[in-house]
Amino acid sequence: MSLFRIFDISGSALYAQTVRLNTTASNMANVDSASSSTANTYRARQPVFATQLADADNEAAGVDVLGIVESQAPLRREYRPDHPLADQNGYVNMPNVNQVEEMANMISASRSYQSNVEVLNTSKQMLMRTLALGD
Repeated sequence: MSLFRIFDISGSALYAQTVRLNTTASNMANVDSASSSTANTYRARQPVFATQLADADNEAAGVDVLGIVESQAPLRREYRPDHPLADQNGYVNMPNVNQVEEMANMISASRSYQSNVEVLNTSKQMLMRTLALGD
């Protein structure tokens, strides 16, 4: 594998982790978003990744973001009769976001992002040292 392909692979991984961090941030921002109907209630979202393969030799070539899917977990219903969005029984629909899982996801994505930055920096240093050999 060419040392230059590492930049493409790490770059795609950085993009994927950026999508993951943004999705997690969106989930965390909406954790307390109440709604009067289940159709309008925010649902947790997760990105879907796939391995990019090089055409010729089926070698890994990076990460593809296939899309973002909504969680099918049941929504939370909270009894809040004084809430303006409460239904006739006093219940409010709340998102199916699990804060603990989202925090763990955020930490994992952040560390993965940091690791890919290190790969890029190390590759850059190796290329610079290789070029310096010619001097």
